[in-house]
Amino acid sequence: MESMKRYLKFVKPYWKQILITVFIGMLKFGIPLLIPLILRYVIDDVIGGENLTTAEQMNMLFWVMGGAFFIFIFLRPPIEYYRQYFAQWTGNKILYDIREQLFTHLQKLSLSFYANRKAGEVISRVINDVEQTKNFIMTGMMNIWIDSFTIIVTIIILYTMDPWLTLAAVVLLPFYGFSIKFFFAKLRDLTRKRSQALADVQGHLHERLQGISVIKSFALENHEQKQFNDQNDNFLNRAIDHTRWNAKTFAVVNTITDLAPLIVIFAAAVMVIQADLTVGTMVAFATYMERLYSPLRRLVNSSTQLVQSIASMDRVFELIDENYDITDRKDAVPYTFGEGEVEFDRVSFSYENEEVLHDVSFRAYSGETVAVVGMSGGGKSTIMSLIPRFYEVNEGALKVDGKDVRDYQVRSLRDRIGMVLQDNIIFSDSIMFNIKMGKPEATKEEVYEAAKAANAHDFISELPEGYETKVGERGVKLSGGQKQRIAIARVFLKNPRILIFDEATSALDLESEKLIQESIERLAQNRTTFIVAHRLSTVTHADKIIVMENGKIAEIGSHSELMQREGKYKQLFSIQKLS
Repeated sequence: MESMKRYLKFVKPYWKQILITVFIGMLKFGIPLLIPLILRYVIDDVIGGENLTTAEQMNMLFWVMGGAFFIFIFLRPPIEYYRQYFAQWTGNKILYDIREQLFTHLQKLSLSFYANRKAGEVISRVINDVEQTKNFIMTGMMNIWIDSFTIIVTIIILYTMDPWLTLAAVVLLPFYGFSIKFFFAKLRDLTRKRSQALADVQGHLHERLQGISVIKSFALENHEQKQFNDQNDNFLNRAIDHTRWNAKTFAVVNTITDLAPLIVIFAAAVMVIQADLTVGTMVAFATYMERLYSPLRRLVNSSTQLVQSIASMDRVFELIDENYDITDRKDAVPYTFGEGEVEFDRVSFSYENEEVLHDVSFRAYSGETVAVVGMSGGGKSTIMSLIPRFYEVNEGALKVDGKDVRDYQVRSLRDRIGMVLQDNIIFSDSIMFNIKMGKPEATKEEVYEAAKAANAHDFISELPEGYETKVGERGVKLSGGQKQRIAIARVFLKNPRILIFDEATSALDLESEKLIQESIERLAQNRTTFIVAHRLSTVTHADKIIVMENGKIAEIGSHSELMQREGKYKQLFSIQKLS
């Protein structure tokens, strides 16, 4: 199978550890195979030794049991320990490598991928599905070989004791193999459906927990309970379908494995009555049946786990196979500290076949402040998302310092761009951590200077733990204005060439807006700056104002020029001033 072949590439670096684990596992399961032989010896040769004195019988018993106790007390425990240790170490290392590659892959996927996926579903694949694939290593790469070894060795031992009785012991094996093939063909599909249903539950739960304040404010608890129950019911139905088929599998397979010992007991008893077999050999045979069919039962469990693992592999590789919308060209060059001039040259952009921008052309010269205004849905934020190549233009060209942005290495381009959004993401760590995201190697002194420049140092210093204060998930312990100032501080620390402020002050009170406006103007000095603003009064100082309407540029010019034209801009400005 394709998924298994691809998975083996992750396994390959650890083949030595797997071989060692399998060898130790063979010793672990091989040692107990001595017990029926010891039992046979004790019954036939010690207890049944008619010509032996009691002293000789006791002497033989002490020797054989002394050797057995030595093996099981001093040899088997370390074998058991290292078998478990190496198996778990190898499995966890392989999962570590897979998750590392997945996280790298997820960071390269464009925003359009995340716009169409629930975060909880993606998390489910990285955590749950990857964890499920561990069974392929533990079971498929290790246990199946160990159990197969145990079965083969057991059959060889049985054959040396009595070939005909061995035939009776294995007569049901073909029926066992047929039942496995029949039942497990459907199990993989049922497992995939159950895994997807679980991912849907996790995605729904993750989304609702993020929006718990909305649910409470609209008193939607009963409605949301029904929504969650629908998702949960779907998972329950998929899980029951899987369980029902799994139960049928075990009912048939375990019936076969339970019938086999009865056949052996009957055949062996007949042979003992006819004096063709010793009692010790019969007892040993009956004991070996457990040693033979226990690995077979484990193989059934292993088959179930392998089917689940393969279904999870399919889902993991489905995620890995997601194409990158934004990639570097082979001849792409790094963007260093250039002038920061940005030009839109007849740019058009569509999102899921819906045109958002049409034939947009303008130029922002180095050091200029350009404001983009207009009604909601006009394409303002889309323009801001195209500059750092979060999305790729469909037509025309977006140029930075005279070169198409697609000719630059995307990470180097974004490294020279600083963004402050309306809803900035603040991570559930310390304030120091969040600011240092702008420059992870920054010193504390540099962080303090950036915070002062962003008008954030004073409020941070008043917090109980200062810069080490934990802010909670998405910065829940901070006000909107405080979060914005932290976001601006990390941009100060980053020291970019191009700045983007996407409605950075639209949701703030007047005092916070004044502080942030001061820090924005301080940050924008000598940098090319783009500002998306709802309140036009905050961008009258801009060198250039672009008025967007339905994805097109309606007007462009300075505040005074646009006011003189008495067009769309003056109309919007007058309405806001009047209100």
